[in-house]
Amino acid sequence: MTISYNWLCEYLPESISPERLSSILTSIGLEVESMEAYESVKGGLKGLVIGEVLECEKHPDADKLSLTKVNIGATDVLQIVCGAPNVAVGQKVVVATIGATIYPSSGEPLTMKKAKIRGAESHGMICAEDEIGLGNSHAGILVLPQDVVVGQAAADYFKPYEDIIFEIGLTPNRMDAMSHLGVARDVCAYLSHHDKKRIEVKSPFKNSFTTEKKSNIIKIIIEDQLACQRYAGVVIEGVKVGESPEWLKYKLKSIGLKPINNIVDITNFILHETGQPLHAFDLSAIQGNAINIKSLSAGTSFITLDEKERKLLATDLMICNEQGPMCMAGVYGGLHSGVAATTTDIFLESAWFNPGTIRKTSLAHGLRTDAATRFEKGVDISNVVEVLKRAALLISEIGGGVIPSELMDVYPKPKKKAQVSLSFHYLKKLSGKHYHADAVKNILVALGFEILREGIDAISVAVPFSKPDITIPADIVEEIMRIDGLDNIDIPSLISISPAVEKNHQPDLYKQKVTGYLTGLGFHEIFTNSITNANYYNASKQGQVVKMMNSLSADLNAMRLSMLETGLESVAYNLNRKNNDLRLFEFGKTYQTDGDGKYFEQQHLSLFVTGNKIVGGWNSKAEKADYYYARGVASKLLQLIGINQFSISYEPSEEFGHACSFTYKNNPLAIVGAVHTDILQRFDIKQSVYFIDLNWDALMKVAISARISYSEIPKFPSVQRDLAIVVEKSVRFEDIEKITTETKLKKLVSLHLFDIFESEKLGAGKKSMALNFLFLDEEKTLTDKEIEAMMQKLMEAYEKNLQAEVRKG
Repeated sequence: MTISYNWLCEYLPESISPERLSSILTSIGLEVESMEAYESVKGGLKGLVIGEVLECEKHPDADKLSLTKVNIGATDVLQIVCGAPNVAVGQKVVVATIGATIYPSSGEPLTMKKAKIRGAESHGMICAEDEIGLGNSHAGILVLPQDVVVGQAAADYFKPYEDIIFEIGLTPNRMDAMSHLGVARDVCAYLSHHDKKRIEVKSPFKNSFTTEKKSNIIKIIIEDQLACQRYAGVVIEGVKVGESPEWLKYKLKSIGLKPINNIVDITNFILHETGQPLHAFDLSAIQGNAINIKSLSAGTSFITLDEKERKLLATDLMICNEQGPMCMAGVYGGLHSGVAATTTDIFLESAWFNPGTIRKTSLAHGLRTDAATRFEKGVDISNVVEVLKRAALLISEIGGGVIPSELMDVYPKPKKKAQVSLSFHYLKKLSGKHYHADAVKNILVALGFEILREGIDAISVAVPFSKPDITIPADIVEEIMRIDGLDNIDIPSLISISPAVEKNHQPDLYKQKVTGYLTGLGFHEIFTNSITNANYYNASKQGQVVKMMNSLSADLNAMRLSMLETGLESVAYNLNRKNNDLRLFEFGKTYQTDGDGKYFEQQHLSLFVTGNKIVGGWNSKAEKADYYYARGVASKLLQLIGINQFSISYEPSEEFGHACSFTYKNNPLAIVGAVHTDILQRFDIKQSVYFIDLNWDALMKVAISARISYSEIPKFPSVQRDLAIVVEKSVRFEDIEKITTETKLKKLVSLHLFDIFESEKLGAGKKSMALNFLFLDEEKTLTDKEIEAMMQKLMEAYEKNLQAEVRKG
């Protein structure tokens, strides 16, 4: 929320410095995130003075330059070399003296220095309007009227607008502070409480609203009284659409708005002054002199102000005339009903629209307007007419119009204020501070609450319509505390707590253990958005995707079905910034549906590997990460959390080229694969990416139930033997592992594949696999005879089951 200091001060009855105001705003819950100076002319024309050209003659060494003498009201007359064709004796001009900095309309600032131009000294510069940021003309120097006082500061003559702009971090519930008047009300409440005197906001609303006639020109019908609970309007005739006055343009520019014309600018001004959105219609566009607020059939075509055709939803609330829709209520105007340069008569609207209805329309059509933002948080229904009068008077004053009709106000079912009771005991319990009953009453009255009942131990209030978020006693406590100041709550010297008994902490311990292991391997943890793009998933998976009812955008409209896509977004982001060697991991959830009301969440650990696993240096070569590296990491992770007995199977996959899955007793635990190139192309990734996805929920079930055993370090030495066998190319290492396990050699500790060799000399379709065996007897030293017997048994098993040929020599 952007707040102008000058603008805000117009509603405060006493002067207050920007620094103190910033402190107050933060204290009352309107945190000031930044406070910056605003200047309509950059630099504020500081250092520039009004001068008079006393002499002007041709430069002796340059045809297009003039040598001038300029009086700036000082003792010495300045000699200035000027290149403008229109410089002449007797002109009143703007002079930038030595040391002054000028800020051109385009380009970099320039600080004046004493210079010598073609042999002649120049002590400053006679300025054109674009050279000092006053305009865009560079046809010649800026010539001022003759009555301008020589020596006067240019800033005093032009009076550039200066302000201080506060950026306030509003919480979503603070609809009441989404305007300058709302903020001023809070500031006055703070001052009233702390200065111990009644300080009220200077109201901009006047009682001078009058009409020329006493007749209604426009008939208003509210067909959907749930979506529109109050609708007011007034006709203004004889309006002249044109440029806004400077004061209005400065106010809008200071908070980042671009002035358009006086009518639109007034509606924007009122929006940021009061928080109430308005809309101005060209009266001639209201066919049949009737307005109907209703919903239309789904699919109805409507062209908005941005010239886009939109298909309406059945829930969209529309402002219609007798022939069709004119405006998306509270969200966006129509192309053919808005105020144009030729407009002379307008109908000005002020209304209360249901926040839920407005939010649905705004999000569905991607129209996040200032008006929609206010309506969806809930505007003050009691202020609809007063704001309309204020705007109508401004339009009459600035646009020259007259009000020929009575103000029309349709309010079928007037709302009642919410009532809340607060006990002082509860206030003390929740706030930690004892408040005097009079202080509580004064704070609430200053904020607009109506006191209904007062008692010794409680108070009942009616909540102002400007605070729709106040519904329970805790909300009242919050209001009192923030106006009093959270810093004024005493911090107790002793705090008593009961330590929590932690249950089911094993998953957290495993997560810490895995995180430490992965960071030790050089992995970095990432956090990606659980909300993603439904278009990432093909038609066969769309039925499983959990769609967002109110999506943040077209690209964020579903909960992720897999960790793959959101992780690849992070990979692509890094690769685009030349971070080509990546090892990333993320703990996160996936979401799935099997139909209405059937939703499932699953915790995952996903890893992404791409680029080099070893970065090359002067003493080593770079080594690319590959599928086998990823598979090895997955195996180590399972072993790290105590799962040593798992099976690996190889299955084709839509997402992966090389892929394998890890299972334990037929329960899937993990999948490892090289991501398909067509998926990588979707993210504009041009290098291989390897993905590891562990089902964390399934892992935890196995890990928690597993028993961890410990044993002493063996006292006797282990023995290693190597064996090379020639087998068919179709034989996999997993086949060898399975056969080795079936031999049931208790003293065989491990089996390791350390080489694969292929050659025509081995025979067609053959390959050689070199195996390393580790043997150990924990009770004694193994003899050669025992080792040879075990090796013989292994060779016979390979020859029988794999038709392997043992390589010798």
